[in-house]
Amino acid sequence: MSLSAVHGTLSSLRSCQTDIGTGMDIVSDVAMDLMESQDGEVNPGIKEMEAMILECAKLDREINYFVDIVQQVTAENTTQQPEAMFSLSAKVKEKFTEKINGLSDADLENHKKVVAFKDIIKSSLNQANQESAENTEELDEDIAVTQSQVNFTCPVTQVEMVNPMKNKKCNHHYDEAAILGLIKSRHSQKKKCRCPVVGCGNTDVKQSDLIQDAMLRRKIQSQKRNGNRT
Repeated sequence: MSLSAVHGTLSSLRSCQTDIGTGMDIVSDVAMDLMESQDGEVNPGIKEMEAMILECAKLDREINYFVDIVQQVTAENTTQQPEAMFSLSAKVKEKFTEKINGLSDADLENHKKVVAFKDIIKSSLNQANQESAENTEELDEDIAVTQSQVNFTCPVTQVEMVNPMKNKKCNHHYDEAAILGLIKSRHSQKKKCRCPVVGCGNTDVKQSDLIQDAMLRRKIQSQKRNGNRT
């Protein structure tokens, strides 16, 4: 096998990773459907979905490490002689096995999509409890629409978010592409990225602080569908 073939395989693995991420998002959406249909009660199927999310997170992590190790090993030896390629293969296998054996499944709880999944369940339960407690009063329709628009607007672009990300530190939301672009731009200037929400005291927004907010994304999509029907 040549190095070009190896790079092609790594590219395929990255594509596979994208599909895994999409699958995890679908599982999260189904979990939200179940929570809504059960009026906030935890459906037994949720536990199975959580196990599925963890397995996907494990596979995603292993692909990351495998790709990193292959790139590291091939960078150390650029020769494409057959005997050298066999040697590289054995070295990759050795390093990958050593790395995987040193990992803990407990670390999977920190995977961004696992965190997002658990946040969905928690938010669904909180929302159900809140709705049952606040059934005594209805908001004026115009006020509700205004609040909805504010909640759905990205503070960076000032347009409706597509893929909202929640900041774990200050709880503000931004569109994923916008906030990641802002962080990259500020870091390229050797500066910290301040939260773009006016009045927020968070002066150092980091990518590691951001988690996907599937609940908010679902609300945005629902509002769009309702708007298209009218």
